[in-house]
Amino acid sequence: MVLSKTASETDVSVHSTFASRYVRTSLPRFKMPENSIPKEAAYQIINDELMLDGNPRLNLASFVTTWMEPECDKLIMDSINKNYVDMDEYPVTTELQNRCVNIIAHLFNAPLGESEAAVGVGTVGSSEAIMLAGLAFKRKWQNKRKAEGKPYDKPNIVTGANVQVCWEKFARYFEVELKEVKLREGYYVMDPVKAVEMVDENTICVAAILGSTLNGEFEDVKLLNDLLIKKNKETGWDTPIHVDAASGGFIAPFLYPELEWDFRLPLVKSINVSGHKYGLVYAGIGWVIWRSKEDLPEELIFHINYLGADQPTFTLNFSKGSSQVIAQYYQLIRLGYEGYRNVMENCHENAIVLKEGLEKTGRFNIVSKDNGVPLVAFSLKDNKRHDEFEISEMLRRFGWIVPAYTMPADAQHITVLRVVIREDFSRTLAERLVIDIQKVLHELDTLPTKVNAKLAMAEEEEAKSGTVVKKTAIETQREVAAFWKKYVSERKINKNKIC
Repeated sequence: MVLSKTASETDVSVHSTFASRYVRTSLPRFKMPENSIPKEAAYQIINDELMLDGNPRLNLASFVTTWMEPECDKLIMDSINKNYVDMDEYPVTTELQNRCVNIIAHLFNAPLGESEAAVGVGTVGSSEAIMLAGLAFKRKWQNKRKAEGKPYDKPNIVTGANVQVCWEKFARYFEVELKEVKLREGYYVMDPVKAVEMVDENTICVAAILGSTLNGEFEDVKLLNDLLIKKNKETGWDTPIHVDAASGGFIAPFLYPELEWDFRLPLVKSINVSGHKYGLVYAGIGWVIWRSKEDLPEELIFHINYLGADQPTFTLNFSKGSSQVIAQYYQLIRLGYEGYRNVMENCHENAIVLKEGLEKTGRFNIVSKDNGVPLVAFSLKDNKRHDEFEISEMLRRFGWIVPAYTMPADAQHITVLRVVIREDFSRTLAERLVIDIQKVLHELDTLPTKVNAKLAMAEEEEAKSGTVVKKTAIETQREVAAFWKKYVSERKINKNKIC
């Protein structure tokens, strides 16, 4: 007689993960489960669900680095358990951060003496860096107003309407009025002349963008500096400039070394840059550099000693990993000036390849500039039948994630697609993307238009009610853009509900 044993539900030693009960049991999504599960099952279940994410390297919406060398990956994993804030316990990591600050400061032409240390700090990204820089400007402005016996309760900051959302966060969180220079069709960055006109005695700084998120264009920091010097002389103010170089800070020094945008301009007092963008490090590292110690008020710096020694700190958060700081230092010494220049030149050339491929279709207007962040922003010449949102949606079938979005005020009626060219986006991928866009265009040409059908129905309803008002071409275009913006938002909300 053959003896057999029935395995208990908890005895999984003889089972593969897919033969166990864990793949047929729903796991809690909002509450911690009562019982443990094997590590293999936990890994497999999470890994399987993550397969539904997009491919990071085909995510052309993001500026953030998606590839690094295996040697740097190893350094990251080896240091993933180090808390950066424990400076006394990890003095070498602290030293590497200080080296990065000084290397970047010299890259931005900070006016440092032979043995003078740069003033700056590593952050979790440019958002934190901008918050810190903004706080320094606000405190310095307040201190001056107090000393002069003047009101200091209504600070403002002047930016273009094209700024990243972190500027809006700074203004709202730290109670600073955000004065935005509106855009216009064909000009999608801050106009320096209009910006300086908006400056008043309560302006803590003017923020210029070196690499607009919308179309990659560099704003004219040199002209802004010259106009602001003139206004400061006329008014007696000393309104400074902050440069948000999140995207362009690691591009301009290598592709456009003669361009004056950094500390060579006297009114530029601080600069932020994202190490996790064209600094070529995975997400989680940014930098803010000040021109001199005088530009960072001492009262914003905290000193702690409960980790073993006196440690100065000026950050919004406390604990953070050391890996990204180490990875940044690896890239700076591994690539050097030569390597960064080669990477940026490759990105620029591949952007040109993509741009020329799109132009050959005869269907697109190119909104981005050749000089700036290596990206291609483009819009349909004729979007009466189908629009950019439909192209974006259909490209996902090929694995590409290409965002479509409307421009800020006062260019909301303009809709564009944008492809960011990163280090790991090769010429082969650029050519492949053009082919897939052509396939999408061909398919759309054979389909009836969805938006126009909806608009026709709306017009029919208006006709029945006797309230027909003939719309201009721009009004129609805005209505189409608004429809698709709402459609995409609803899709995101529904996806979140499912998850």
